[in-house]
Amino acid sequence: MTTYPLSAPQLRNTFWHLLCHRSELPQPGDFLKLDWLDQEVVIFNDDGELVVFDNLCPHRGTRFFTDNTGNGAIACPYHGWSYRAGSLHIPCREQYAADDLRNARLNTLQTDWCADFLFASICPAMPLDAQLGDTFNLLGALSFNIDGLADVNAYTFECDWRIALENALEPLHVPFIHPDSLGQLNLGDGVNDFTAWTSVWQAPLGNIAMEKKLKGIKRLFQLEGQYPGYQSIYLFPFTMLSSTFGYSYSLQHFFPAESANRTHFSSRLLPGVTKNAAASTALAEFFRSTAAMNRQVFHEDHQICQRIVHGAADNERFGILSVREEKIAHFRRCLKLAGTLQQP
Repeated sequence: MTTYPLSAPQLRNTFWHLLCHRSELPQPGDFLKLDWLDQEVVIFNDDGELVVFDNLCPHRGTRFFTDNTGNGAIACPYHGWSYRAGSLHIPCREQYAADDLRNARLNTLQTDWCADFLFASICPAMPLDAQLGDTFNLLGALSFNIDGLADVNAYTFECDWRIALENALEPLHVPFIHPDSLGQLNLGDGVNDFTAWTSVWQAPLGNIAMEKKLKGIKRLFQLEGQYPGYQSIYLFPFTMLSSTFGYSYSLQHFFPAESANRTHFSSRLLPGVTKNAAASTALAEFFRSTAAMNRQVFHEDHQICQRIVHGAADNERFGILSVREEKIAHFRRCLKLAGTLQQP
């Protein structure tokens, strides 16, 4: 493998990152917190407006939120500084020098939308639609098939982020690592579609009984343009979005940690739009089992990634790829191409 020319912080700062779906934060005060290198990033519903910031009070650097998800206020427990309705509110403002407060603000990120998907960046090198290419329309279309948040799974992978991500990109390992989970689908070879910064893999199910069962519950959903198989979308550099039959989506992040051999991993299960309340009730167990299956798959992935030697991501000795690992080859090309971008 070839060492990428941009550091992880540069990749974080330069590119747009899919953080959430609009329906994950439906109520004022809803929030999501993500670990992102040496920062924590929070997405917050501020009276209907989604804001993204670095979770630090500008007064003394206290963390606003400690939970990964929930509902609350952007209010510092230390000295009461808060943020609401787009403004920073400071108790006893007269006790501070006016010049010190002039630049006091919530440290927000730039945001943009692809239909109902929210993206954020610190200093993007290109517009969002340019980064996504033809995948922009695909994401926009499927975003209307998602409704809410069904499960949150987040922990630290004990490996380099590139190792964790490359594992997620290729199906070659599935029958060996996931025989009783993802392997039950018996996925076919499928077809890859590439843009400069994205890749999409679509594969049919070889398990006929499973396919018949999944087709049988289609009547409970209200979906448009679903792919009747397994679909995995990669968004450079850190994000995956995968689904079987479009009934739910697993939004996965593989954010680098400060340590070279740690990855801030998270997966959130986003259920599909159901026909009505009765259909939602009937599908409750289906979504619970899907969440459990996803957790098993990612646990199995973590177990094998831990066994890969430290430094493997930068060692040419371990660069052999099969034809079923072409998404990894594309990922490595993206890393090289990123180094040619003019930094903002």
